[in-house]
Amino acid sequence: MARLFQGSTSKVLGIAMLALLMLIPLAQVDGLVTERADRARAATASIASRWGAAQFVGAPMLVVPVVREEVSERWVDAKHAVRETSRVETREYLLAGHAAIEAKLAPDVRSYGIYRSIVYLAEITIDGNFDAADLKTLFADGGRPQWDHAELRLAVADVRGIRRLSEVRLGAHESAFVAGTGTIGDMTTIGAATPIDPDAIGASVPFSLSLTLAGTERFTALPLARDTRLHATSTWSDPGFDGAFLPAARRVDASGFEAEWQVLDVNRRFAQHWREREPPASLTDSAFGITLTQPVDAYLQNVRAGKYGVLFIAFTFVAFFLFEVLRRLRVHPVQYLLIGLALCTFYVVLLALSEQIGFAPAYAIAAVAVALIVGGYSAAVLATRRAGAALGALLMLIYALLYGLIVSEDYALMMGSLALLGAVAALMYLTRRVDWYALSATSR
Repeated sequence: MARLFQGSTSKVLGIAMLALLMLIPLAQVDGLVTERADRARAATASIASRWGAAQFVGAPMLVVPVVREEVSERWVDAKHAVRETSRVETREYLLAGHAAIEAKLAPDVRSYGIYRSIVYLAEITIDGNFDAADLKTLFADGGRPQWDHAELRLAVADVRGIRRLSEVRLGAHESAFVAGTGTIGDMTTIGAATPIDPDAIGASVPFSLSLTLAGTERFTALPLARDTRLHATSTWSDPGFDGAFLPAARRVDASGFEAEWQVLDVNRRFAQHWREREPPASLTDSAFGITLTQPVDAYLQNVRAGKYGVLFIAFTFVAFFLFEVLRRLRVHPVQYLLIGLALCTFYVVLLALSEQIGFAPAYAIAAVAVALIVGGYSAAVLATRRAGAALGALLMLIYALLYGLIVSEDYALMMGSLALLGAVAALMYLTRRVDWYALSATSR
């Protein structure tokens, strides 16, 4: 390797190779970040399995057995057929005409080792009605609804999170929900027997219920009505509004958030009424709501810091090489390698500390520590304290720039490109009077 560093041109190429060689430890650090992030997700899953997973709810669905008579032909012989009438019963699902969901989320932070997850208790009320015009669709094709066997099905993502569940009122009838009523499409449901008096059906049949639901990080609603409205409030000040629909109105400040959604049947991808043998492909694809995000995702920021690792090491090597060229010193490739390794340890220290004390203070401690180490080592190698101090100060400047790139997600590309342009311009300016031919001749 020493021969590779003979001559200025060869030395530049050798330094470039060393910078690329640093990709190996940087890749190991990136793998470590991924591993720790996976462990954090596993910790969140462990908390969710005992507290309650990410939850969704929707308006209850009305399930009614409908009897129809089907006529078929049975051939007795080659010339004679007998018409037979059979009684066929199907379960048909009807969605509400209007549903208003009120959700008040009380957030909390639960820890599993060093990992933290956001959980909540949601106080939920659901009010709405089934339109008489929709109920009449059950009579299509000669259907005879079995009103005495009607039931309401309530979809809940994780029934382990149910802390309280009221009786459901449908019209003048109240019933209790029972577990183990199966699934509808890709959703787990609980059901309540709610017989309907057909003579008491007016323009609509109202319903109402309330429940307390424990969940982890995410709460969403399903648009299981022709007109679904969700009003959600919480004291959590860092919500992420996601899912198939964004809120029509929202307020987010230090005291928490408040948001309102309105979703119509024409906005979703499934019908208002279907039969059991013809279920929609997926109802949960239309879910919308809130994720209680943590203010700082240390693992994401560590990943972003690692993406600039090679560029950061290259800047440092170039600065070190400039001191060597301008002061006509000779630095061994092993010394470049040691500086590169010191710069790589910055990311390991950053990851370890950010899990304990947060990203910003961890970044400051790691940056100062590495700048002092590299600056002190450079002072010894370059035989001048001023050069070591200058290189340490340059490192701190680069670390400050890197931090700006990490936290400024929207402007990271612009800041990075301008910094790179400035670094190239500075390099050209500082070496404008260097006679590279003479330098190559003296170094042979």
